[in-house]
Amino acid sequence: MIDAKTLLATRRSVSIPALRAPGPSDGELRDILVAASRVPDHGKLTPWRFVLFRGEAAAATGRALAALAERREGPLSEGRRAYEEARFTRAPLVIGVVSTARPHFKIPEWEQVLSAGAATMNLIHAAHAHGFAANWITEWVAYDEEAKILMGIGPEEKVVGFVYVGTPSEVPSDRPRPELSAVVSDAPMPPEA
Repeated sequence: MIDAKTLLATRRSVSIPALRAPGPSDGELRDILVAASRVPDHGKLTPWRFVLFRGEAAAATGRALAALAERREGPLSEGRRAYEEARFTRAPLVIGVVSTARPHFKIPEWEQVLSAGAATMNLIHAAHAHGFAANWITEWVAYDEEAKILMGIGPEEKVVGFVYVGTPSEVPSDRPRPELSAVVSDAPMPPEA
């Protein structure tokens, strides 16, 4: 396993076409999901859940989403149909992260949504720690109510993202990162009362 400092400094998103088999074993996946679940969670609400897209269920979901797109848009081009049908089979494993945030008498929904985002990032870091690579995307299916139903996601739930996980077939390149001076500032002194 990678030490934490190196892990955080070397994590990169890898393009989905570069994610190959093998994906995580059942034991590795369990460890990844346990680590993903260890996030700040005010009130212990667990305001998120994971949906695993793999095997025949992933392929069937892609076919159903292609049919949905075609019902709405008319005949799809061959390329678009292939893209939609392969949506959840482009990597060995796709993990949908779903926010189940809801009104609470004490815990603001925003804090619950942030917890779901933290679970997603922990998921990505845990995959990297196990030697895998990941890519976090949404696309139209994350925001479409009919598509959500096809994926087993309720109307009151929101898709945080789909995390594609696999073995990287190439060394990921880094991208420009912000200069700290552009994103860090000291708090101003408040005016005297």
